Amino acid sequence: MYAKAMLGGMVTRRRAETRGRLLDAALRVFAAKGWGQVRIEEICDAAGYTRGAFYSNFDSLDELFFALYDERADLIATQVTAALADPDPSFHHAVERAASTLLLDRDWLLIKTDFLLHAARHPDVAGRLAEHRARLREAIEQRLASTPLTLPAALPDVPAAARAVIAAYDGVTVQLLLDADAHAARTWLTQLLNALLVR
Repeated sequence: MYAKAMLGGMVTRRRAETRGRLLDAALRVFAAKGWGQVRIEEICDAAGYTRGAFYSNFDSLDELFFALYDERADLIATQVTAALADPDPSFHHAVERAASTLLLDRDWLLIKTDFLLHAARHPDVAGRLAEHRARLREAIEQRLASTPLTLPAALPDVPAAARAVIAAYDGVTVQLLLDADAHAARTWLTQLLNALLVR
């Protein structure tokens, strides 16, 4: 029984490591070549695995993208949580912390933008992407709802505030793709969030 448990743990760890290496490789290859220009074999080669390892973890490149998306969404939600959990009760201070730490990874933004165009042409993929974005929005809503917050009149409730945060983040990331200036993007994000959320 103990030996089986140990073996099961080793298999689980090995599988998690394989999955992680495939995701890391996919991020590099997608960023370099663009979504739609990459074959599964290229990701496997970059990760040092066979196609069998890929298909034991993902059904398709779309499935792999959604795994990447969930990782990034979890990271953003964690960053928002950390910003709002700071002992300084000032919401203005929390906005500045969030803007200074939120994920602004240009490689990921290139991939996400490529995939958005792919999803726009494939309704089934677009539906799944909308579901993933909804989960991110709900996570941000939960963080905002747990914070003492007086919203501006233009934002009637927490869901509206969460949508505004995501819209601001999306706008800043588009600018980052164009000018590759992460410092300017963070400054702009701080200004937008303050304008939207701080009375």
